[in-house]
Amino acid sequence: MSRGGDASRGGGASWDVDDELLGRVFLTRVIEPGDEVGGRWVRERGVRDVVRRLREGGRALPGVSEQRWAGLRARAGRAEPHRDLAVARAAGVRFVAPGGSEWPGQLDDLGDARPLGLWVRGRPSLRMWALRSVALVGARACTEYGAHMAATLAAGLAESGWVVVSGGAYGVDGAAHRGALGAGGATAAVLACGVDRPYPRGHTELINRIAAQGLVVGELPPGDHPTPSRFILRNRVIAALTRGTVVVEAAHRSGSLATARAAQRLGRHAMGVPGPATSALSAGVHELLRDDAVLVTDATEIVELVGDMGELAPDRRGPVLPTDLLEPRTRHVLAALPARGAATAAEVARHAQTTPDDAIARLYELRALGYVERHGDGWKLTRQALISIRGGPSPC
Repeated sequence: MSRGGDASRGGGASWDVDDELLGRVFLTRVIEPGDEVGGRWVRERGVRDVVRRLREGGRALPGVSEQRWAGLRARAGRAEPHRDLAVARAAGVRFVAPGGSEWPGQLDDLGDARPLGLWVRGRPSLRMWALRSVALVGARACTEYGAHMAATLAAGLAESGWVVVSGGAYGVDGAAHRGALGAGGATAAVLACGVDRPYPRGHTELINRIAAQGLVVGELPPGDHPTPSRFILRNRVIAALTRGTVVVEAAHRSGSLATARAAQRLGRHAMGVPGPATSALSAGVHELLRDDAVLVTDATEIVELVGDMGELAPDRRGPVLPTDLLEPRTRHVLAALPARGAATAAEVARHAQTTPDDAIARLYELRALGYVERHGDGWKLTRQALISIRGGPSPC
């Protein structure tokens, strides 16, 4: 272990050998994720002083009641940082601390809510992967549409060289991870529990596969369990770690909306995938879109927002029809002909707002192209023209 670096070795090292890093491991067992009071203590007093006060007792540090201080002291009395590091090592987990070579600097944007450190399972560098990553989150009880969109977006992002980050949960999260893995891409799961104990249990195989090919990340020490509040606080890490957050299905009270709003507060991109107006599972996404999030429908649109300059989504256009290649004034003459029956050159000229001579010249041009035919003094559309015109934009 090195000061302020990354740790994978536990055992009987004394607190004096590497107290900064070991102290952070100790604090992950004592202070809850996202606790800004504890974060302020660490920023103002330093890790060693906070650890010493928690271990030795005395007056409470500022910002907490005596009752809460007693609870923190009780946790501190049970904390065994050497053991946590040993258990982590046995599970192939390392501890990454702020200032270390693998620490993603964008997490510092969280201020006093910044993680005290992260437990990481998997071979790739967390810092390098986070540089080009996007969060895909959404409803646990998602629809088939939500699962399809999450998997499709994740696969498209993976094929474009982006890391897909999600929470490992059922529904949209699981579909996003599987979409990235299925495309042979990179994905990372940020858990609200110890990374050595996959949660939910039904995703044990998926999370183990993510750890084998990508990264599993969490703030909580080995063996710790998830709680409702830890899920919500975990979301700020997903938002800060990535360049933008995409919400694929979310009801009004969905925790995934908290991830997107955290992204907005941090100056990251917040995006939403629209769903049916009648779907309660898309109501939260639609509310988010009304609050300045950006509507996206495929991976190229996401990359255009979060990527580097020049990574633009292609223009969205319908099919090019033969009549689109006509000169505009000739198209006006063609459009002036009735759908049924014939019209004289004078009538065509009046509807096309041109002269009879110009109308006649363009009618003969259209005749050469097979769009019109002459019947005595009148002109009418051919079957080819009717097919071409009907293939154009719908009036609805």
